[in-house]
Amino acid sequence: MPPDPVPLGTPATAAPEAACLTRRQRIGQALRSVAGRLTLVTLGFCIVFTALAGAVRTWAAWNNGVAWMASDLKMLEEVFQPGLARSVWELDRESVLSQISGLLGAKAVGMVELTVAADARGRQPETFGAVRPGWRLSALAPTRTVALVHEPFVGRKETVGTLTLYGEERALWSRLRVELMGIVVTQLTQSLLVAGLVMLVFNRLVTRHVRRIAAHLKRLSPETLGRPLVLRRPPSRRDELTQLVDGVNHLQTNLSDFLQRQHRYETELAHHRDRLAELVQARTLELETANRTLETLSRTDALTGLANRRHFDEASAREFARGDRTGQPLCLLLADVDHFKRFNDTYGHANGDACLRAVAGALQRVAARATDLAARVGGEEFALLLPDTTLAQATRLAELLRDTVHALAITHAGAGPGAAPYVTLSIGVAQQEPAMPDVDMLFRHADRAMYQAKEQGRNRVVAAL
Repeated sequence: MPPDPVPLGTPATAAPEAACLTRRQRIGQALRSVAGRLTLVTLGFCIVFTALAGAVRTWAAWNNGVAWMASDLKMLEEVFQPGLARSVWELDRESVLSQISGLLGAKAVGMVELTVAADARGRQPETFGAVRPGWRLSALAPTRTVALVHEPFVGRKETVGTLTLYGEERALWSRLRVELMGIVVTQLTQSLLVAGLVMLVFNRLVTRHVRRIAAHLKRLSPETLGRPLVLRRPPSRRDELTQLVDGVNHLQTNLSDFLQRQHRYETELAHHRDRLAELVQARTLELETANRTLETLSRTDALTGLANRRHFDEASAREFARGDRTGQPLCLLLADVDHFKRFNDTYGHANGDACLRAVAGALQRVAARATDLAARVGGEEFALLLPDTTLAQATRLAELLRDTVHALAITHAGAGPGAAPYVTLSIGVAQQEPAMPDVDMLFRHADRAMYQAKEQGRNRVVAAL
């Protein structure tokens, strides 16, 4: 029987936990929604725009304040200049002080300074002044200076002194604070209104329809694929949401057709399943046999029939770990055919292969135990892994191997003067020690001992101490 179709979704169920959401969780969900993120982006843009617009309007407000103060100072000069000039000409000191006090009462004035010039009547220069409490000279506030000119009679004008009005910087800042507050309130109100409008429009045009689409997709199952998606909006409106609805309905139609075809195919395949199972079982048996053959070939040296380097590396690593765990001795023999290149050059590669097979046969006869592993690890280099064997026992086996190969009496006329007339072996022996970190160190010790045997004249055994 074909398997039951897998449902594409589960019917919507009541979610009582949604009603239990706290106010903070509902606000967090709103902010993580598309409308919430759009609102945050809009607010961010409005804040940046408010800051820039506020800076520009603040700069303009400051300039307007400076212009206002300069205008007030000029007006005060024009109003008080005739009276001060007359009072100075008439030497009316009380009137001068009274008018200076009146000037200081203006909000834009921080300091008043009146300098009386010497005249032909013998009057000496004199300075009058008044300062608003806490006033300080500022380069930001404007200053105006005007000459006091009196006309004692028609046709004659006399300059009786100069009047200097210093602006009050604190009045500028006070005026700017009032205007800045209005600017900030106006800009923030505009930003909030724009963000609220964006969120409201986006919710009406997009969010509620997207939620309906999501609810529809959540309720989809193989039984409800024929139920199309419909949004509550004017059919004349053709926009991206309309394209999305058309795409969902088209996908449902294609998926329904696909499930029908799949059901038909599964029915047809069910008739062939038993036959295929029989064929698979037969092919599996053939494959297992081929794999076993391949595994044997992949772990065996094709020329000598001994284990190859891959098999030797795996076994030596495993035995080294076992020796670490149990404390049982582990020895390694490395043997190299002496002057083998000369043998090949003298007798040819075919005889060289026959020589290696004879040496491999001698190695197999020495490795009598089931746990011993004889391997060809290089061109003319052989290894013998001896678990549960001490260094003395391994050395005796190495001597036996050397004698066995020598007893083969394989003629080697090209070995050179002073060398044995037969094929011989140089053998290095090493035992696993507690200080060795890995099997590579054991291999290096055996290899070093083998080269010591070669340096000492070949056809001998050297044990690493």
